[in-house]
Amino acid sequence: MTAHPLAAHPAPARPRRLSGRRLAVPGRYLAALLVVGVTLVPIAFVVLGGFRTNAQLNADPTGLPHPWVLGNYRTILASSMFWRLMGNSALIAVTATVLTCGLGAMAGYALARYRFRGREGVYTLFSAGLLFPLGVASLPVYLLLRQLDLLESWFGVALAEAAFGLPVTVVILRPFMAAIPAELEDAAAVDGCTRLGFLWRIMLPLARPALVTVAVLAFLGSWNGYQLPMLVFNEQSHFTLPLGVATFQSQYSQDTASILAYTALSMLPALGFFVFAERRIVGGMAGAVKG
Repeated sequence: MTAHPLAAHPAPARPRRLSGRRLAVPGRYLAALLVVGVTLVPIAFVVLGGFRTNAQLNADPTGLPHPWVLGNYRTILASSMFWRLMGNSALIAVTATVLTCGLGAMAGYALARYRFRGREGVYTLFSAGLLFPLGVASLPVYLLLRQLDLLESWFGVALAEAAFGLPVTVVILRPFMAAIPAELEDAAAVDGCTRLGFLWRIMLPLARPALVTVAVLAFLGSWNGYQLPMLVFNEQSHFTLPLGVATFQSQYSQDTASILAYTALSMLPALGFFVFAERRIVGGMAGAVKG
């Protein structure tokens, strides 16, 4: 019996086509690398620029320090004014964060667990607050603080920043708190726990990821705030670090290396705080979206 003529010449194998999922993975990695590059390259330029001299920056603006110069950072760290400005920023940021989280937790709890007339209208009002940033209302806020005699006051700045941080705080906390089963509240009520006790003992511990998220957002927003402190403060001893950077840049406009060092030291606390709480931020956002 003779073999079939087509059996000796098998059909060529067709090239396999890459699925859309396989093509999407390299695209995601490429997009992530681009985002990391756009984010880290400016930060690295500022930090490394502080270790260089003005002559090195003029000769090669994008080069590495050679040799490394520590004098710029030493001079700034030895300045008492720098530490005073950092203390002002920390005081305002911590106060604004505590007010934002405390008031936002109570408002989110009431809007999530209480039923009353106009509840959705109040929540809509908080949501609409996301459309009005602080820059739009800077003049009314300034006039209000002047009437309250809170100009040149760190508490006035923290209070205003907390007020503008409440909308995003309530928007994140309310769905997170609403997703917690009602059976937990019923069981707590059977054990004699009041509603405020349930909020303090059960709700807040369970909502810790969302609380960390809003705390980080409030802290970073306050730490990086520039416009409101510029309107409220006139005395340099009351300035925050963003104002200190602008003042230092105007005074030493020719000393680029020192300006870069000052800027790097100013952003390191907020950057470290964000990196430390990054995973908790993602968890809090995911819980709020699911809720």
